[in-house]
Amino acid sequence: MSNKVEAYINSLKNKENDKHIVGEAEILEHKDNNNVIALYNGVKCSAIFNPFVGRYFVDDVYGIIENANT
Repeated sequence: MSNKVEAYINSLKNKENDKHIVGEAEILEHKDNNNVIALYNGVKCSAIFNPFVGRYFVDDVYGIIENANT
């Protein structure tokens, strides 16, 4: 599965107002809602899908995946 989606990106979060900001990410793998791999700005990251808001949350700050085999 590989598709571009609008997602909340951790590094784009407005910390002053504690608001999430939407950006574009590519979903590389979606095993289940809590086990998603996304690509944002060329960085492979962990992500989750929240079905209640209908969006992915991509963690490009703490969830960077550094795997030479991918």
